[in-house]
Amino acid sequence: MNTFGIIIAVATVGGVGLLISIFLTVFGNIFKVEVDEREQAILEALPGNNCGGCGFPGCAGLAEAIAKGNAPVNGCPVGGKDVAEKVASIMGQDASEFKRMVAYVKCAGTCDKTVRNYEYSGIKDCVMAKSVPGGGEKACDYGCLGYGSCARACEHGGIDIVDGVAVVNKEMCKSCGACVRACPNNLIELIPYDASVVVKCSSKDKGPQVMKVCSTGCIGCGICVKNCPQNAITVDNFVAHIDQDKCIGCGICMEKCPKKVIVNA
Repeated sequence: MNTFGIIIAVATVGGVGLLISIFLTVFGNIFKVEVDEREQAILEALPGNNCGGCGFPGCAGLAEAIAKGNAPVNGCPVGGKDVAEKVASIMGQDASEFKRMVAYVKCAGTCDKTVRNYEYSGIKDCVMAKSVPGGGEKACDYGCLGYGSCARACEHGGIDIVDGVAVVNKEMCKSCGACVRACPNNLIELIPYDASVVVKCSSKDKGPQVMKVCSTGCIGCGICVKNCPQNAITVDNFVAHIDQDKCIGCGICMEKCPKKVIVNA
């Protein structure tokens, strides 16, 4: 190949490269996605658990939503007050009052208080036990199965199984909601950390049936409703429920409950 041919080849390759560069630059500008710098800063401030407890697909989803104004600056339940304040600072807002939430298990049916239909010897997993005939060995169809699916789902070690019932350690709970999603009986819900009293039952059976299978279940008698000075208690589907926003923690419902299923949180 002569010198002229080499020059032509180099010029051709260089020209093609230049055209590709121009093409990529033009189309890069056309299809460029603008990234809000605040979004990246918020993402760095979030704890990175990607638990989904905020209702968005991971921390990146929450960061994007906050930056766009579609989620509150205190939207991360795991990060708590400190993270809320950092995010608020990034967004140029004041951190609204942060209400810490914790999980609690709506069941007091420990081994000595519940009737068992049979001895379960399968895989120690609540979802698996729920799928067998009868929905688990306990006679109550709504109680804690006690095989620890929620405890295994908790990345913070905040749940233990004690005498056949899951128990939440309030101080370790980050309110990520993993345990809520793991429980096949929907026994776990999030309540304010400073809640005073709770109903430790979720049975939807009528009173006589409840008493046949559990010595401490809610019988839906409504005595707590009649005696609550704040109208903070209702009975729905034969089980009492406390509106924590109305409850003042006077304890009258605990005193009046004949089954003692309303207890200190």
